[in-house]
Amino acid sequence: MAQGPPAWFGRLRQGLEKMRREFGGRLKDALAAGARLDAALLEDLEALLVQADAGIPATTDLLGELARRARESGARSAEAARAVMEEIIAERLAALAGELSEAARPPTVYLLVGVNGTGKTTSLAKLARRFRAQGRSVLLAAADTFRAAAAEQLVVWGERLGVPVIRQAPGADPAAVAFDAVRAALARGIDVVLVDTAGRLHTRSNLMDELAKLRRVVARELPGAPHEVLLVLDATTGLNAVQQARLFQQSVGVTGIILTKLDGTAKGGVLLAVAREVPGVPVKLIGVGEGPDDLQPFDPAAFARALFD
Repeated sequence: MAQGPPAWFGRLRQGLEKMRREFGGRLKDALAAGARLDAALLEDLEALLVQADAGIPATTDLLGELARRARESGARSAEAARAVMEEIIAERLAALAGELSEAARPPTVYLLVGVNGTGKTTSLAKLARRFRAQGRSVLLAAADTFRAAAAEQLVVWGERLGVPVIRQAPGADPAAVAFDAVRAALARGIDVVLVDTAGRLHTRSNLMDELAKLRRVVARELPGAPHEVLLVLDATTGLNAVQQARLFQQSVGVTGIILTKLDGTAKGGVLLAVAREVPGVPVKLIGVGEGPDDLQPFDPAAFARALFD
């Protein structure tokens, strides 16, 4: 999927306003001209990173690297350290970068998973809109069969976007819905299938097992599918998002993360924690607002620049 338009940086910077004000602003104050890069400053930076939910391991790693580079370069001022800090954060976040995968031949099947309240269904709808804007045909699968309102919400989105929705009666087997959706996509020549699933508590093994079953059923009908298992995380939950990512990865093999609600939190440091604690699972998309275009590919360099700018 192509990167966002140039205007996206402005929206990103605006969307990160809370984090820029509460974290980035305080960081810039600490690294103000005239300050010295010493033990006291490193302690201040440690407190800021921990408060932003970067986590102790990632914070220790980042500040250790800052001190090392400062020694090697002879940098003594906090002003010089600021540029190094931005550089290191961008490098750490670069490990999270990744584009959405696509099938060699359509349909490409994307399975969206996550706990309740993360913005999963809304993210699915925004993804559908992006694909439609690219001229691709899309089909939605309402595999959250535990709540009748969930399927109805997806039907409303389908009507707004002009895309079909596969659903069954409340209480139906979610794997059966996904199976029907893949079979329908193959029959109709659909390019993209987006599967919405019920919100799972990552601590409920029986619900996680059901997701694993859904994966197996889809793979039997279409070898190689699902081509992405996208875990939707709410940035406002901070380090709890890291634990969710670990457990979903262990249970269902997450291939990418959609991090939502970055506009509502100063805890965007959780990206640093994810990069360190959940290696190999890239952040594919981030959301920084409620607008239809406020879900875009994650650009680590732009994120770091928006934070410090």
